[in-house]
Amino acid sequence: MAASTANVEGITGLLNECLSKVGFEVYPLKVGWYNSVLPPTLRLAYPDNSLAVVLLSTPAMFEQAFLPFMEEKGCQVMSDPIDQCVKHSVSSAVSQCFPGQEVDVRYDYEMLPSRKPKFLAQTAAHVSGAAFYYQQSDVRDQPWAEKKMFGVCVHPRFGGWFAIRALLVFGGVTIDSEMVQPLPPDCVPSRESKIELLEAFNFHWQDWSYRDIVRPVQIYSQKQKDYFSTLPAERFALLQTWGFLPRESDQPDLTSDAQSQVAGHG
Repeated sequence: MAASTANVEGITGLLNECLSKVGFEVYPLKVGWYNSVLPPTLRLAYPDNSLAVVLLSTPAMFEQAFLPFMEEKGCQVMSDPIDQCVKHSVSSAVSQCFPGQEVDVRYDYEMLPSRKPKFLAQTAAHVSGAAFYYQQSDVRDQPWAEKKMFGVCVHPRFGGWFAIRALLVFGGVTIDSEMVQPLPPDCVPSRESKIELLEAFNFHWQDWSYRDIVRPVQIYSQKQKDYFSTLPAERFALLQTWGFLPRESDQPDLTSDAQSQVAGHG
Protein backbone atom coordinates (compact mmCIF):
# COMPACT_ATOMS: atom_id res chain seq x y z
CA MET A 1 0.00 0.00 0.00
CA ALA A 2 1.11 3.57 -0.57
CA ALA A 3 1.86 5.60 2.53
CA SER A 4 2.00 9.33 3.08
CA THR A 5 4.20 10.84 5.75
CA ALA A 6 1.16 10.79 8.04
CA ASN A 7 0.77 7.02 7.46
CA VAL A 8 4.45 6.53 8.30
CA GLU A 9 3.90 8.41 11.54
CA GLY A 10 0.96 6.13 12.25
CA ILE A 11 3.09 3.01 11.79
CA THR A 12 5.99 4.32 13.88
CA GLY A 13 3.50 5.62 16.45
CA LEU A 14 2.06 2.13 16.93
CA LEU A 15 5.52 0.66 17.37
CA ASN A 16 6.47 3.45 19.76
CA GLU A 17 3.37 2.81 21.80
CA CYS A 18 4.36 -0.83 22.27
CA LEU A 19 8.12 -0.48 22.59
CA SER A 20 8.98 2.88 24.16
CA LYS A 21 7.61 1.75 27.53
CA VAL A 22 10.15 -1.09 27.57
CA GLY A 23 13.17 1.02 26.66
CA PHE A 24 13.28 1.07 22.83
CA GLU A 25 13.29 3.87 20.26
CA VAL A 26 12.05 3.60 16.66
CA TYR A 27 13.19 5.63 13.66
CA PRO A 28 11.67 5.35 10.15
CA LEU A 29 13.73 5.43 6.96
CA LYS A 30 13.38 4.78 3.26
CA VAL A 31 15.16 1.67 2.01
CA GLY A 32 16.69 3.87 -0.70
CA TRP A 33 18.49 6.04 1.87
CA TYR A 34 20.18 2.90 3.19
CA ASN A 35 20.88 1.30 -0.19
CA SER A 36 22.33 4.49 -1.69
CA VAL A 37 25.39 4.44 0.61
CA LEU A 38 26.19 0.73 0.22
CA PRO A 39 27.62 -1.50 -2.53
CA PRO A 40 25.13 -3.77 -4.34
CA THR A 41 26.15 -6.87 -2.33
CA LEU A 42 24.98 -5.25 0.93
CA ARG A 43 21.77 -3.60 -0.24
CA LEU A 44 18.28 -4.65 0.81
CA ALA A 45 16.28 -6.37 -1.93
CA TYR A 46 13.36 -3.93 -1.71
CA PRO A 47 12.33 -0.91 -3.79
CA ASP A 48 13.91 2.38 -2.74
CA ASN A 49 10.58 3.83 -1.58
CA SER A 50 9.82 0.93 0.80
CA LEU A 51 9.43 1.77 4.49
CA ALA A 52 11.90 0.46 7.06
CA VAL A 53 12.27 1.17 10.78
CA VAL A 54 15.47 0.91 12.81
CA LEU A 55 15.09 -0.09 16.45
CA LEU A 56 17.45 1.07 19.23
CA SER A 57 17.62 -0.03 22.86
CA THR A 58 18.18 2.71 25.46
CA PRO A 59 19.72 2.25 28.92
CA ALA A 60 16.21 1.66 30.31
CA MET A 61 15.72 -1.52 28.26
CA PHE A 62 17.67 -3.68 30.71
CA GLU A 63 15.39 -2.94 33.66
CA GLN A 64 12.17 -2.40 31.70
CA ALA A 65 12.38 -5.33 29.27
CA PHE A 66 15.27 -7.71 30.00
CA LEU A 67 14.92 -8.34 33.74
CA PRO A 68 11.10 -8.74 33.52
CA PHE A 69 11.59 -11.08 30.54
CA MET A 70 14.00 -13.21 32.58
CA GLU A 71 11.62 -13.16 35.55
CA GLU A 72 8.63 -14.24 33.48
CA LYS A 73 10.00 -16.29 30.59
CA GLY A 74 13.55 -17.32 31.42
CA CYS A 75 15.81 -18.07 28.46
CA GLN A 76 16.99 -20.97 26.37
CA VAL A 77 20.59 -21.77 27.15
CA MET A 78 21.61 -22.10 23.51
CA SER A 79 21.46 -18.43 22.57
CA ASP A 80 22.19 -14.99 23.99
CA PRO A 81 19.60 -13.94 26.61
CA ILE A 82 19.54 -10.29 25.48
CA ASP A 83 18.93 -11.42 21.89
CA GLN A 84 16.06 -13.62 23.06
CA CYS A 85 14.53 -10.72 24.99
CA VAL A 86 14.79 -8.32 22.04
CA LYS A 87 13.27 -10.90 19.68
CA HIS A 88 10.40 -11.52 22.11
CA SER A 89 9.76 -7.77 22.52
CA VAL A 90 9.83 -7.07 18.78
CA SER A 91 7.79 -10.08 17.67
CA SER A 92 5.16 -9.30 20.32
CA ALA A 93 4.94 -5.69 19.15
CA VAL A 94 4.73 -6.65 15.45
CA SER A 95 2.00 -9.24 16.00
CA GLN A 96 0.05 -6.80 18.20
CA CYS A 97 0.43 -3.72 15.97
CA PHE A 98 0.36 -5.32 12.50
CA PRO A 99 -1.60 -8.59 12.65
CA GLY A 100 -1.55 -10.37 9.32
CA GLN A 101 0.88 -7.88 7.78
CA GLU A 102 4.20 -9.15 6.47
CA VAL A 103 7.12 -7.47 8.25
CA ASP A 104 10.71 -8.52 7.49
CA VAL A 105 12.48 -8.30 10.87
CA ARG A 106 16.27 -8.45 10.82
CA TYR A 107 18.21 -8.58 14.08
CA ASP A 108 21.69 -7.18 14.64
CA TYR A 109 23.11 -10.62 15.48
CA GLU A 110 21.76 -12.43 12.39
CA MET A 111 23.96 -13.45 9.47
CA LEU A 112 23.18 -14.42 5.89
CA PRO A 113 24.54 -17.73 4.52
CA SER A 114 27.36 -15.63 2.99
CA ARG A 115 28.35 -14.65 6.57
CA LYS A 116 27.44 -11.06 5.82
CA PRO A 117 25.15 -9.41 8.40
CA LYS A 118 21.45 -9.23 7.53
CA PHE A 119 21.75 -5.46 7.86
CA LEU A 120 24.45 -2.95 8.71
CA ALA A 121 23.20 -1.59 12.01
CA GLN A 122 25.31 1.55 12.25
CA THR A 123 24.58 2.56 8.66
CA ALA A 124 20.84 2.13 9.27
CA ALA A 125 21.00 4.25 12.43
CA HIS A 126 22.89 7.01 10.60
CA VAL A 127 20.64 7.28 7.54
CA SER A 128 17.52 7.28 9.73
CA GLY A 129 18.87 10.25 11.71
CA ALA A 130 18.92 8.25 14.95
CA ALA A 131 22.66 8.39 15.66
CA PHE A 132 25.74 9.73 13.86
CA TYR A 133 28.06 7.01 12.54
CA TYR A 134 31.56 8.38 13.05
CA GLN A 135 34.10 6.74 10.76
CA GLN A 136 37.76 7.05 9.97
CA SER A 137 36.89 9.00 6.82
CA ASP A 138 35.28 11.72 8.97
CA VAL A 139 38.69 12.72 10.39
CA ARG A 140 40.82 15.01 8.27
CA ASP A 141 44.62 14.65 8.46
CA GLN A 142 44.33 11.29 10.21
CA PRO A 143 47.02 10.43 12.76
CA TRP A 144 46.73 6.69 12.18
CA ALA A 145 48.61 6.33 8.88
CA GLU A 146 47.48 3.07 7.25
CA LYS A 147 45.83 1.61 10.37
CA LYS A 148 42.22 0.45 10.06
CA MET A 149 39.98 2.19 12.59
CA PHE A 150 36.46 0.89 13.21
CA GLY A 151 33.63 3.40 13.29
CA VAL A 152 31.06 3.87 16.04
CA CYS A 153 27.63 5.49 16.39
CA VAL A 154 26.97 8.21 18.95
CA HIS A 155 23.43 8.99 20.09
CA PRO A 156 22.69 12.69 20.75
CA ARG A 157 21.07 11.93 24.12
CA PHE A 158 22.69 8.68 25.25
CA GLY A 159 26.18 9.04 23.80
CA GLY A 160 27.42 5.46 23.50
CA TRP A 161 25.03 4.07 26.11
CA PHE A 162 22.65 2.42 23.65
CA ALA A 163 22.57 -0.39 21.07
CA ILE A 164 21.10 -0.89 17.60
CA ARG A 165 18.95 -4.01 17.77
CA ALA A 166 16.85 -4.56 14.66
CA LEU A 167 15.64 -3.36 11.28
CA LEU A 168 11.99 -3.85 10.33
CA VAL A 169 11.20 -3.67 6.61
CA PHE A 170 7.59 -3.11 5.57
CA GLY A 171 7.93 -4.41 2.03
CA GLY A 172 4.29 -3.71 1.15
CA VAL A 173 4.41 -0.09 2.32
CA THR A 174 5.76 2.48 -0.12
CA ILE A 175 6.51 6.02 0.99
CA ASP A 176 5.71 9.10 -1.06
CA SER A 177 8.44 11.52 -2.06
CA GLU A 178 7.59 14.15 0.56
CA MET A 179 9.40 12.27 3.34
CA VAL A 180 12.66 14.16 3.88
CA GLN A 181 15.75 12.34 5.10
CA PRO A 182 16.82 13.71 8.51
CA LEU A 183 20.48 14.36 9.23
CA PRO A 184 21.80 12.63 12.35
CA PRO A 185 22.97 15.17 14.97
CA ASP A 186 26.72 15.74 14.67
CA CYS A 187 27.32 15.73 18.41
CA VAL A 188 31.10 15.11 18.15
CA PRO A 189 31.91 18.00 15.80
CA SER A 190 35.61 18.79 16.33
CA ARG A 191 38.50 16.88 14.75
CA GLU A 192 40.09 16.41 18.20
CA SER A 193 36.94 14.92 19.72
CA LYS A 194 36.47 12.56 16.74
CA ILE A 195 40.05 11.33 17.22
CA GLU A 196 39.39 10.88 20.94
CA LEU A 197 36.20 8.92 20.20
CA LEU A 198 37.69 6.58 17.60
CA GLU A 199 40.84 5.93 19.65
CA ALA A 200 38.80 5.21 22.79
CA PHE A 201 36.51 2.86 20.84
CA ASN A 202 39.28 1.04 18.97
CA PHE A 203 41.97 0.85 21.64
CA HIS A 204 40.14 0.99 24.99
CA TRP A 205 36.61 -0.24 24.29
CA GLN A 206 36.62 -2.37 27.46
CA ASP A 207 36.71 0.71 29.74
CA TRP A 208 33.64 2.16 27.96
CA SER A 209 35.06 5.70 28.03
CA TYR A 210 33.99 6.21 24.41
CA ARG A 211 30.37 6.06 25.59
CA ASP A 212 30.81 9.35 27.49
CA ILE A 213 32.10 11.35 24.52
CA VAL A 214 28.96 13.47 24.93
CA ARG A 215 27.24 14.02 28.27
CA PRO A 216 24.50 11.34 28.34
CA VAL A 217 21.09 11.93 29.87
CA GLN A 218 21.14 8.35 31.16
CA ILE A 219 23.73 5.57 31.36
CA TYR A 220 23.59 1.86 32.12
CA SER A 221 22.77 0.87 35.71
CA GLN A 222 25.51 -0.88 37.69
CA LYS A 223 23.68 -4.18 37.25
CA GLN A 224 23.61 -3.69 33.48
CA LYS A 225 27.31 -2.75 33.45
CA ASP A 226 28.09 -5.91 35.41
CA TYR A 227 26.15 -7.99 32.90
CA PHE A 228 27.83 -6.60 29.78
CA SER A 229 31.26 -6.64 31.43
CA THR A 230 30.89 -10.39 31.91
CA LEU A 231 32.11 -12.64 29.09
CA PRO A 232 29.16 -14.02 27.10
CA ALA A 233 29.97 -17.62 28.06
CA GLU A 234 29.80 -16.67 31.76
CA ARG A 235 26.56 -14.65 31.67
CA PHE A 236 24.31 -17.63 32.35
CA ALA A 237 26.18 -18.23 35.60
CA LEU A 238 25.77 -14.54 36.51
CA LEU A 239 22.03 -14.72 35.79
CA GLN A 240 21.81 -17.74 38.07
CA THR A 241 23.44 -15.77 40.91
CA TRP A 242 20.72 -13.16 40.37
CA GLY A 243 18.08 -15.85 40.78
CA PHE A 244 17.23 -16.35 37.10
CA LEU A 245 17.38 -19.97 36.02
CA PRO A 246 17.52 -20.75 32.30
CA ARG A 247 15.08 -23.25 30.87
CA GLU A 248 16.45 -26.79 31.00
CA SER A 249 16.90 -27.44 27.31
CA ASP A 250 20.40 -27.25 25.94
CA GLN A 251 24.00 -26.73 26.86
CA PRO A 252 25.40 -23.20 26.65
CA ASP A 253 27.02 -22.02 23.46
CA LEU A 254 30.57 -21.14 24.50
CA THR A 255 31.65 -19.86 21.10
CA SER A 256 30.23 -16.34 21.50
CA ASP A 257 32.55 -13.52 20.61
CA ALA A 258 33.39 -11.48 23.71
CA GLN A 259 33.53 -8.37 21.59
CA SER A 260 29.97 -8.84 20.37
CA GLN A 261 28.91 -6.31 22.99
CA VAL A 262 30.91 -3.68 21.09
CA ALA A 263 29.24 -4.62 17.82
CA GLY A 264 25.84 -3.70 19.19
CA HIS A 265 25.10 -6.16 22.00
CA GLY A 266 25.81 -3.73 24.77
